[in-house]
Amino acid sequence: MNAQRLIIGGMAIAALVLGAVILLAPQLKKTPMLSGYIEGEPLYLAVPISGQITAIDVRRGDRVEAGAPLFVVDTRTLTAAQQEAGGQLRQAAAAVDAAASDYAQLQAQVGVARTNAAEADREAARLEHVLALGHGAVSQQDVDKARATAEADRETLAAATRQAEAAEAQIAAARGQLAQARGAGADTQARLDQASQRAPTSARVEDVFYQTGEWAAANQPILSLLPDDRVRLRFFVPEGEVSRYQVGSEVRFACDGCAKGLTAKINYVSPRPEFTPPVIYSLQSRDRLVFMVEALPADPRGLTPGLPVDVVLRGD
Repeated sequence: MNAQRLIIGGMAIAALVLGAVILLAPQLKKTPMLSGYIEGEPLYLAVPISGQITAIDVRRGDRVEAGAPLFVVDTRTLTAAQQEAGGQLRQAAAAVDAAASDYAQLQAQVGVARTNAAEADREAARLEHVLALGHGAVSQQDVDKARATAEADRETLAAATRQAEAAEAQIAAARGQLAQARGAGADTQARLDQASQRAPTSARVEDVFYQTGEWAAANQPILSLLPDDRVRLRFFVPEGEVSRYQVGSEVRFACDGCAKGLTAKINYVSPRPEFTPPVIYSLQSRDRLVFMVEALPADPRGLTPGLPVDVVLRGD
């Protein structure tokens, strides 16, 4: 009897244990963890001129805010070019003023010549009319003289008009030289401004390639920044789970030495599958077909590119 009770009791306990396992198994299931790493896209800063570096205001590893001074390249050559451009600009402006003054004078001469020509034409016409009446008050010689005067005045008007047109063309040429001088001055000023570089955005100084006193060639990177907005997570999702990872979804991630509770928002999901990259090979993920996903961290400061991360979808 006791043996029978023990058997019944053992079966009851086994049934309770089995029920508990069935109920609690979904809750005890391990959260799927994805592997990835931190990716950073550096920004290389250079200047469009060659010159000696006169100042380096940052060191490798420093954090800088937008507008912080970074480095300065010797500007003496550009300063001389700017002064030369300023002289050319003043000379061109003076040429425009002189051409405009000449044109105004010639326009006045054209007005006088036009008035004289018109008056001479009227006088010649009047004398011809009087001669035609036959009263003898005007001779043919007087008429011929008036006609010659009118012709001379018309030639004077034509010459003055041509001179005024030439002066107007000189004004246009002088204005063109003035615009060219202004462009040269603006170009020199722009290069002068670029010789002193400032941080375009909040970033970390990734590397400094030159030191103060060294010579840097034009367009040669002098230092590199890692902007906060160019730091991202890159992780890989199995093909069976990729539909859960949508652009705009939030993920949680962790890495060695990082703060707790880090989150990121997905901004890209690759449309093409690939095999798991060697950098995240493991016994569980080897030879698995995956999709690459990128996410932008909510706080990218302090995240080091290349650092491995573990990622889970928020809510899992």
